[in-house]
Amino acid sequence: MREQLEQLRNGAVQAIAAATTVEQLQEIRITLLGRKGELTALMKGLGSLSAEERPVIGQLVNSVRDEIESALGTALAAAQENLIAERLSSERIDISLPGRRPLRGTKHPISLVIEEVSAIFAGLGFSVAEGPEIEHDWYNFEALNFPPEHPARDMQDTFFVENSMLLRTHTSPVQIRTMLKQKPPVRIIAPGTVYRCDSDATHSPMFHQIEGLMVDTGVTFGDLKGILTVFTNQLFGQKTGVRLRPSYFPFTEPSAEVDIACVICGGKGCRVCKNSGWLEILGAGMVDPEVYRHVQYDAEQISGFAFGMGIERIAMLKYGISDMRLLFENDVRFLRQF
Repeated sequence: MREQLEQLRNGAVQAIAAATTVEQLQEIRITLLGRKGELTALMKGLGSLSAEERPVIGQLVNSVRDEIESALGTALAAAQENLIAERLSSERIDISLPGRRPLRGTKHPISLVIEEVSAIFAGLGFSVAEGPEIEHDWYNFEALNFPPEHPARDMQDTFFVENSMLLRTHTSPVQIRTMLKQKPPVRIIAPGTVYRCDSDATHSPMFHQIEGLMVDTGVTFGDLKGILTVFTNQLFGQKTGVRLRPSYFPFTEPSAEVDIACVICGGKGCRVCKNSGWLEILGAGMVDPEVYRHVQYDAEQISGFAFGMGIERIAMLKYGISDMRLLFENDVRFLRQF
């Protein structure tokens, strides 16, 4: 049995040394140490030995088994390390491959125009003022020279709420609230959402406006034209023509519509400008003294002007958009252009 154990030991050492994979080493373990393995079979023969030989051979069997298990453990650890190294080498990530760009949104054209207009007027010394969208009739109409019986109220189709509350039809109430809070000089713009009962290709029941107000001593109509000319030239280009036409607004006198040379045809005449060469972009005028009376300003000491524009119209002209409804449909194909 000694000879058999020595042969088993030597054969096991050679087999383990020759094995190169984890699977081969596991087969060697089963062949030698399994329930039907060679070493297990030898151990079953211990019972046939004499009482003197049994402990000696038993000790030798345990020594051989321990040696084989130790060699198998070392070889298995090395084989597993080699396997991991091979996987790392063959399955590594190529970090030079460009990654996939995540889909990112862009600013809405309305937001882009509001930011650009606000930046232009900020450079001219105007600050931004805000007010509530649900407004009282007094701020929205009466303080702006729209008394209850005034026919000019018919110019604006209003969403009424209750108890003289309504959805503001313009951001002019912000001008009233600002003048009630501070004395001249005042130089503000008021961007915001407004509401009117109107909906078609060029009108929406909810749209955006930016209105401006400048009140101080010695403010003239020339100042109004100068500021609006600077504004339009910065927004649409230095060579953009500007003209003012007489008009009517209840809260300004005199009043004017402000036109720019058509941005499509350059003032030559086209379908967009109805062959006139001009496009209306905003209304403006000198603040009516009746408005000053409502905010306790002395019309004999101060003067000022106000103006207002629809942001959707500015965006349509600036970006060549033919239908206002595109601005509210949230079509990703349309919005990605901006």
